[in-house]
Amino acid sequence: MSKIYFIGVDVGSGSVRAALVDEIGHIIKTSVKNLQTWKPKPDFYEQSSNDVWDCCAHVIKAVVQNVDSANVKGIGFDATCSLVALDKNGNPKSVSDSKNNEQNIIMWMDHRAQAEADLINKTKHEILKYVGGKVSLEMEMPKLLWLKKNLPNDWPDYGYFFDLPDFLTWKATGSMSRSLCSLVCKWNYECSTDGKKGWNINFLEEIGLADLSSEDFKKIGNKVLMPGEYCGGLTADVAKELNLLPGTPVATSIIDAHAGGLGMIGAKSLGIDDTKSSRLGLICGTSTCHMAVNEKPILVKGVWGPYFSAMVPNMWLNEAGQSASGMLLDYVIESHPAGAKLLKNSTGEVRTYLRGLLTKMANSQGLEHVSLLTKDFHLWPDFHGNRSPLADPTMKGMIIGLTLNISEENLALLYLATIQALSYGTRHIIDALVQAGYTPFKSLLICGGITKDPLFVETLTDSVGIPVLKPHEKESVLVGAAVLGACASTYFNNVEAALQSMGGLADVVMPNLAIKSYHDKKYQVFLKMFQDQKEYRNIMNI
Repeated sequence: MSKIYFIGVDVGSGSVRAALVDEIGHIIKTSVKNLQTWKPKPDFYEQSSNDVWDCCAHVIKAVVQNVDSANVKGIGFDATCSLVALDKNGNPKSVSDSKNNEQNIIMWMDHRAQAEADLINKTKHEILKYVGGKVSLEMEMPKLLWLKKNLPNDWPDYGYFFDLPDFLTWKATGSMSRSLCSLVCKWNYECSTDGKKGWNINFLEEIGLADLSSEDFKKIGNKVLMPGEYCGGLTADVAKELNLLPGTPVATSIIDAHAGGLGMIGAKSLGIDDTKSSRLGLICGTSTCHMAVNEKPILVKGVWGPYFSAMVPNMWLNEAGQSASGMLLDYVIESHPAGAKLLKNSTGEVRTYLRGLLTKMANSQGLEHVSLLTKDFHLWPDFHGNRSPLADPTMKGMIIGLTLNISEENLALLYLATIQALSYGTRHIIDALVQAGYTPFKSLLICGGITKDPLFVETLTDSVGIPVLKPHEKESVLVGAAVLGACASTYFNNVEAALQSMGGLADVVMPNLAIKSYHDKKYQVFLKMFQDQKEYRNIMNI
């Protein structure tokens, strides 16, 4: 019997990855290619849809090399929730005054649309309750409004706007369909608790984007499909480009973090009696997304959602997050004098070196655990604003405990304090979810780059006091994308059946309860820090 394969393609912030995955969720082969990013101004982050697609083609061809194309039964795409702008002929169109049409993507992390987000939030429109009460400047409506206000001469010439995951399925199949995942999570598309579904005309009128409704919402999509639903087959030209068969099924896409949540949520673990709704998924990359699903819709202040069927079919999703996690750890190391020297001169992995240094420091001070080193060192991690649960992009980072010290030991303390702060941020999100109506979580499912750091995993489980589950397949995002491809192929009857087969196994990391009281005290300091920052703002509001 010939082997069956599915392809998962993940477009992250810095690279495109593809995986060849079998029917039980094992990754057979992967490929990666880096993306180009432009930073024309502070808080501006732009990419090229041509570059993104070229990278997709490169990695797909790499994973299907020496594979019979007839055995590839489906393809699933995921990507960051970035805004792609095209002209009326479907060609890239610039998103800034640079007029470089290659720069036609406003990335998710782009913060240019602060004023537009504020304007939208001042409307207090009822639909905003599905984004925690406030639209984020990382979402698409503020960015679209920014384009209309700042590029008024170009605005009429824009033909199509896509969320990046939907752009990929359009390139592959020619289908103009959009994913319910992208639209409800990032575009204020209505799929409400009372059964309403569609673009909310009143909302678009109130925020000054009513013209997007012309020609039956042609620019932003009028055909909406569920993630994993068949959206079309590879066109002949694209199939030739990818070395695959024309008509190979392509699944309706999903956002990258949601693919990670989907790829993990079916993982099986020994000794943990939990359900989908008692698992919190953490997809930890450049930023961290926290995914919680429930059979009933739960409104959580400062947390996006509830979104119906945005990740798991027929379940409501709440999505929280931290705007900078992996990016923050990189920053604190690169910006420290000792970090810059280590990165320049070290032949090994800098974080491995810092973990070893922390162990030596704890031993020399007679401490039972490295976490105790930060008794007088505290950090608030919102160097790129707060996504959840404060929903305040103007929040700033804070550090308490600085001295006239630029040693490697000082960097190690900063690194540890940053990991702790990210863990306390997750605890802050969990508290908001539980206070709003979620039952206490029994486990944390984790994937992504920084989960390869054992100190991060250990600190997370110790500070939150909940077991952490680490899937055996480390690339859960790619598995999640492949699950979509499997569903589109009809190899599985539905997403649930695909998850049962492809979910895999997970290892359990249990919390060290002996250190929990220490983290409880540090968490009190953590909460006090953001309250103090708000108080400083009040003092300076003159």
